[in-house]
Amino acid sequence: MTERRLADGRVELISTARVEASPLYNHDLAPVPLSRRTWSTYNYAALWISMAHCIPTYMLASGLMASGMSWKQALVTIVLGNTIVLVPILLNSHPGTKYGIPFPVFARAAYGTLGSNVPALMRALVACGWFGIQTWIGGEAVHTFLKAVVPGWPALLGPGFGGHPTTEWVSFLLFWALNVYIIYRGMDLVRQVENWAAPFVLVMTTILLWWSVRHANGLGTLLSHSGKFHSFAEFWPVFVPSLSAMIGFWATLSLNMPDFTRFGRSQREQMLGQVVALPTTMAVFAAMGVVITSATAIIFGETIWDPVVLVGKFSSPLIVAVSMFTVVVATVAVNIAANVVSPANDFANAFPRFISFKTGGLITGLLGFVIQPWKLLADPSGYIYTWLLGYSGGLGSIAGVLIADYWFIRGRELRLEDLYLPDGVYRGWNIRAIAATGIGCALAWGGLIVPALKPLYDFAWFVGFFAAAIAHIALAPRGVGEAPRAASVETRPI
Repeated sequence: MTERRLADGRVELISTARVEASPLYNHDLAPVPLSRRTWSTYNYAALWISMAHCIPTYMLASGLMASGMSWKQALVTIVLGNTIVLVPILLNSHPGTKYGIPFPVFARAAYGTLGSNVPALMRALVACGWFGIQTWIGGEAVHTFLKAVVPGWPALLGPGFGGHPTTEWVSFLLFWALNVYIIYRGMDLVRQVENWAAPFVLVMTTILLWWSVRHANGLGTLLSHSGKFHSFAEFWPVFVPSLSAMIGFWATLSLNMPDFTRFGRSQREQMLGQVVALPTTMAVFAAMGVVITSATAIIFGETIWDPVVLVGKFSSPLIVAVSMFTVVVATVAVNIAANVVSPANDFANAFPRFISFKTGGLITGLLGFVIQPWKLLADPSGYIYTWLLGYSGGLGSIAGVLIADYWFIRGRELRLEDLYLPDGVYRGWNIRAIAATGIGCALAWGGLIVPALKPLYDFAWFVGFFAAAIAHIALAPRGVGEAPRAASVETRPI
């Protein structure tokens, strides 16, 4: 027997000597021993609260309202989307806690030890784009802060390029460097940042909410926006792609939650922390964004959907400094957890002996420039309907394959040691999984090329998920899910 199983179902290797000699192994991808699986319900709740309390969440409802939705329609769309995406998040979280493995190693079971690089690198490239978006927002916060405390800051280093002064690019690089520093300190520092960032950001946003309501003369005026869709027929064509985009917002984490749940003390604790924190936090924070954005139209005579731009309207350096520090904390917390941990592991999975977690994080940071995030954030419709909706079809296809493979084909039983062996049962490429993913992506994205398939693109995540899942189950050979039972250890469940 190479494995031992606790009474609560969690599994660990009895000896790691064989996998440590494998070219598919490195320290960052290794299965977490039971002694280091210490994350509690609070840790997972704090993780989601800190990730959801970010500027893109704040902008979500505002962007939907800019498309013509009322505030009620926008919030219903956000809550429904996040409730739906919670299902694949929890389903893919299970193997992380059970086997102590990160997402790219989990993907080896479905795609093969080499084939797993396809979903891992697809996920990694999306994360690089998100890293760029979040880092640009953080850089804007640094730029706004320095503009308030350093006289003549915007013109200090010349006119710059790309429509932005040189000092704004410098601020971007400073914030980028802060993220890289935290990554080089490791996962323990990441957990510490998440734990204290969550309550701090919530308190500061509540203060901004109070200020907005007070200066706009109450909630009644703020919530009077009725939107331009007054019938179901008018609302439906906008609701469908918007819902897919909301699912796309966390479709990335629906794949790589094993990167975090691998440290969980039990299945119950990781599930409870996620169920309690994700939908509620997204709803509350998006609602705050609705109220504050609506207040700007009354207070300043224009709708300001970017909170960094809003804070820049204040004249007090102290208010600007505190507000921008809050933005920096919020953005660092979500950027590290959601956009660096996964791609760092994904790049390491491609070349385990040459790329470590830290090197993978640096690669993520460099690729974040390529996405040109300043262009995506310049337009709310481009942010929601181009970026979020576009990639949701591809990630939905991967999620469909992973969930179908683990829950239906293999019955939640994996050979832990073989996930790290080039000659194990998961060796090479699983062409069937690649084909199933391709089918899901083709149907989800076909509407971009074939006008007749445009309705499928509006449902991109759903189409990709179900098409890939059904195809993977249909293509799987019988008996593939058989796995030996691990040695049982009598241990009281945690």
